[in-house]
Amino acid sequence: MSDLLSSLYPWTLAFHIVSVISWMAGLFYLPRLFVHHVENAEKVEGLSPVFDMMEYKLLRVIMNPAMIATWVFGLMLVFTPGLVDWSMVWPWTKAAAVLGMTWFHHWLALRRKDLAKGENAVTGRGYRMMNEVPTVLMIVIVFSVVVKF
Repeated sequence: MSDLLSSLYPWTLAFHIVSVISWMAGLFYLPRLFVHHVENAEKVEGLSPVFDMMEYKLLRVIMNPAMIATWVFGLMLVFTPGLVDWSMVWPWTKAAAVLGMTWFHHWLALRRKDLAKGENAVTGRGYRMMNEVPTVLMIVIVFSVVVKF
């Protein structure tokens, strides 16, 4: 099995990068949709269902598959021999940040359901602040992997 993972390494890495980029795009965009939904949907009749549809499709069609692919290809990389030295700090900081990113994804999914039901409790400002979470986590992940501290 380790020979197979080693031979697939370039493909696994490429698919991992593509899925991460797709996932991050959604993690950056969905909170911005929430900001506009919260701040503008009541001002224009019929706008809320449009936001609901956009948020649903972004989450279900792009973000969920991208998150799953990121995890699958990421775990394949973890199990590829010679790539990860668990005695160093970087794999642990990356793992913690990826878990944080996954938590954020699920938090967004719960907020989407709240918005669809008309039960939102977060302000536009709150969503703007939460929009910084994936940026901070992405910085931790990239520096962990590239600098390998």
